[in-house]
Amino acid sequence: MTIISALILLGILIFVHELGHFLVAKLSGVKVLKFSLGFGPKIIGKRIGETEYLISALPLGGYVKMLGEEPEEELPPEEADRAFNRQSVFKRALIVFAGPLFNILLTFFIFATMLGVGLPINIPVIKHLKPVIDAVEPGYPAEKAGLKPGDIIKEINGRPIDTWFDMVSIVAKSPDKELLFRVQRGDKVFTVSITPQRVEEKGPEGEKIILGRIGVRKTGGSFFETIKAESLIEAPIKGAYATYRMGLFIVDSIRMLLIGEVSLKNLGGPVTILKESGKAASAGLLPYLMFMALLSVNLGILNLLPIPILDGGHLLLFSVEAIKGRPLNERTVVIVQKIGYAILIVLMGFALYNDILRIFTD
Repeated sequence: MTIISALILLGILIFVHELGHFLVAKLSGVKVLKFSLGFGPKIIGKRIGETEYLISALPLGGYVKMLGEEPEEELPPEEADRAFNRQSVFKRALIVFAGPLFNILLTFFIFATMLGVGLPINIPVIKHLKPVIDAVEPGYPAEKAGLKPGDIIKEINGRPIDTWFDMVSIVAKSPDKELLFRVQRGDKVFTVSITPQRVEEKGPEGEKIILGRIGVRKTGGSFFETIKAESLIEAPIKGAYATYRMGLFIVDSIRMLLIGEVSLKNLGGPVTILKESGKAASAGLLPYLMFMALLSVNLGILNLLPIPILDGGHLLLFSVEAIKGRPLNERTVVIVQKIGYAILIVLMGFALYNDILRIFTD
């Protein structure tokens, strides 16, 4: 069931993304040769008109192949004006931008629909998710260890802590177990040993559960911003706002990743997507749709990063071409694309490494 739910989710996200490229290319008069869900060898395919529609073996992406996309491609004289590389910079940019845009629009559609039927949308507030201590409870292990409000928890037993929930999860699972906390206070970083206090609480079914507590709290506000619509008319407006807020959350997460505030160990690959989509599907339709919305806007924004071979990289090259007033040298484009492939392979390799590490550490 996990694999099926993940394939359905990825299939929808890929289809929507490629549909954006496909529709705008068609509207721009560009000849589309292939529309494929997946990469690699063809599983099934059918030609309708001038386009071959495919489902390929590797379901981790897709592509729209247009006439004139490849460098030095020979063009039939009668169809040269329908080639992608013969279009204006503006048209080419629109075709490329349409893919990420359609992913963002999918998130908007999901949010607006949920709000329209009276369901709230919870958007994470990244500044409240940071592992910063707001208050220390008297008599608990944190106070005895010397922790103070404003301290930032960087690591526990060598494991990077990026969110408050990371810390809570480790502490809750470690009653009476000594933990080594790496803490930042201002410009200073120090290490302190804390043993979470054993506490007894009731679980969701009323059962007795034992948890670890160190006595630190958040008081700065909710971890989530709750967005609601009062009517069907208001739902699209609030849906657009929720999409905007979720987009900002993704951008902030990327920024924190780049400047080192969030560990690269948080990068997830196909295994993480498989696992999380399975969890969301088993929790019900609404969590599954929320996960799809989060992943879709994430895919849209990540594709706009100025990395060669991503849509954002193509847009960057088009911008340079527009400024120069002439097409870039084909050799330059090929070199830039190779650099892009190398960056992407490294990132995918690192994400896969994290996936494998999570399997064993979990």
